[in-house]
Amino acid sequence: MKRSYLGEFEEIVLLTVAVLEGGAYGVAITHEIIEQTGRSVRLNQIHSALERLEDKGMVKSEMGEPTAERGGRRKRLFTVTAYGRRTLEEIQDVRVSFWSRLLNPLKPATSL
Repeated sequence: MKRSYLGEFEEIVLLTVAVLEGGAYGVAITHEIIEQTGRSVRLNQIHSALERLEDKGMVKSEMGEPTAERGGRRKRLFTVTAYGRRTLEEIQDVRVSFWSRLLNPLKPATSL
């Protein structure tokens, strides 16, 4: 299969789906990304990225069971496919390789 490249936001969404392991649905993904990155994210952005990732074969979705907290509505739950996991591993390998070759590691900014 030809390698699909991910933008930074798609990568974050894919990583979040992997981290949430079976509990990944739109609202949970949105909250996790906001909490971990501090960035402002809207639910429609998450759904668009999930749709692109599903089209690329990196995630799959299925409808969960109805829940009382959602008034009987079901959640669409996302999981990472084997292809999505391989893609994440390749991305990690590239990043680790670059970081390990950095001669002058970046130092945390000190407050003034």
